[in-house]
Amino acid sequence: MAHLLGGENLTVSYATRTVLDGVTLGLEEGDRIGMVGRNGDGKSTLMRLLALRSTPDSGRVTKRGDVNVGYLDQSDVLDGDLTVGAAIVGDQADYEWARNPRIREIMGGLVSDVDWHANVHALSGGQKRRVALAKLLIEDHDVIMLDEPTNHLDVEGVAWLARHLKTRWRPNQGAFLVVTHDRWFLDEVCTKTWEVHDGIVDPFEGGYAAYVLARAERDRMASVVEGKRQQLVKKELAWLRRGAPARTAKPKFRIEAANALIADVPAPRDSMALSKMATARQGKDVLDLENVSLNFQGGDDGRKLFDNITLRLAPGERLGLVGVNGAGKTTLLKLLNGEITPDAGRLKRGKTVVTAVLTQEVKELDDVADLRVIEVIEREKRSFNVGGKEFTAGQLVEQLGFTNQKQWTPVKDLSGGERRRLQLLRLLVGEPNVLMLDEPTNDLDTDTLAAVEDVLDGWPGTLVVVSHDRYLLERVTDHQMALLGDGKLRGLPGGVDQYLELRESALAGSTVTGGGNPVTSAGQAQAAGGTGAGPSEAEKREARKTLNRIERQLKKLDQEEKKLHDDMVKTTEAGNFDKLADQNKQLKELTDEKDALEMEWLESSELLGD
Repeated sequence: MAHLLGGENLTVSYATRTVLDGVTLGLEEGDRIGMVGRNGDGKSTLMRLLALRSTPDSGRVTKRGDVNVGYLDQSDVLDGDLTVGAAIVGDQADYEWARNPRIREIMGGLVSDVDWHANVHALSGGQKRRVALAKLLIEDHDVIMLDEPTNHLDVEGVAWLARHLKTRWRPNQGAFLVVTHDRWFLDEVCTKTWEVHDGIVDPFEGGYAAYVLARAERDRMASVVEGKRQQLVKKELAWLRRGAPARTAKPKFRIEAANALIADVPAPRDSMALSKMATARQGKDVLDLENVSLNFQGGDDGRKLFDNITLRLAPGERLGLVGVNGAGKTTLLKLLNGEITPDAGRLKRGKTVVTAVLTQEVKELDDVADLRVIEVIEREKRSFNVGGKEFTAGQLVEQLGFTNQKQWTPVKDLSGGERRRLQLLRLLVGEPNVLMLDEPTNDLDTDTLAAVEDVLDGWPGTLVVVSHDRYLLERVTDHQMALLGDGKLRGLPGGVDQYLELRESALAGSTVTGGGNPVTSAGQAQAAGGTGAGPSEAEKREARKTLNRIERQLKKLDQEEKKLHDDMVKTTEAGNFDKLADQNKQLKELTDEKDALEMEWLESSELLGD
């Protein structure tokens, strides 16, 4: 494969810290590379160097003379005074770019719902990100570098970007380098992984899953070597300490040998091991939204954000929520937490319920911005019970990845990921039994995400997660539900894949305009070219029979579910957690069966036009 670009002996230092130390690597045609590592370890720095956006302290970047590199920075680089159309295609007329099917596909995938004539500065952060991504992708580049491209993209947008990158070039053409914390995306599009850590870059073959396996094997081999080294250290230190204190004139070469054994020990990585945090005892009832309706905030046109939805959370339930932007995912969490009162329906809250919500912006820390990390936790309590052991506040924050030095850092000086970690710990020490997480993966690197998932695995309460990170959803939740923007809450027995299929079907039949976007308008003109015949009377009769059958089945399942809930309460009071796990499994199977029947009922109802 032909070489495209590379770096030789790249070194970058900030103050006393070396971020990259003599790194040599390169991109060749056909490379599909994902870059992972802890926040602050140099991923974005390395990408800027390779994109020739910055220069190293030493070393050099080389590229083939005819190679065209496209680069998407994390920062907002668009001219806010331009319209969306001008920002993407410049002064090209619509007919000039619209005849290119690849450009039409990019426009449809990223900006079909954005007002083509709006000024960029009037857009939301997510819309600006999609406009910048569209501008980059419509251009012809040999190498594309994307720094956190999935930020502000929903599940649907991430899936579209993955499909585009997989089909943009032939397998042996082009190359891309991507930094992202979205592990599903890394697995879907990457064939190589670069891990940036401790000033070096370790290459691995394969996507995220292959990288995790290879890294585990590497760490296992390193632990064997470390075990042997530790034995030698113990023997040397024991020999050096033997004898009377006055007899300290040991042979110099033995002392040097002992020092050499411990001189190359790398600093341990941040670890986060926090499990079995105490929670308030849960009773039979948790949180139920019953026949809830809610209008759009500030809306006078009668449009409903939620239209007669019902959601019941069981003890220990782990629910994932997905949906289009603006469909009401965050609002649903606020309803469950009692922060918003519905226009109709009610929230039923169990007597023993203690809720905690991790918000997207983590603004709750603004009130303690001048305090240090350790002081924030000590405000809650000075000692904590974790897994039957007592921990001080200092020990607890250290388990969550805050080293001794970091513990004394003011909250206002923490990075976005560190603020999110601190607030999660702050919520957990409050001993809630219902935890709601709104986009918890924002600003977290892959190592920290894995550690957070480990925390959630050992957490025994009820969990509700809103996220566009399908890897996280499938990892920590038992089932998923969707908000599709039609005011309804829909079960997803088929998981995120089923959600994407539903969205694809909805978009195929949609006639909603895209703010004057010429791509959307062209698609609507094609769709208007023909009309479909309605269902026959025989089909309608069959649909009515199906509705009656499903309603009988649903009534029977409701009775079984109620009985199972009563049995679970008795099992909980008896302390038989093995039996409770089996009952939870039965409850999930019942819920999945109900969801599938409700989906079938909806399809039959739509056939009748009810």
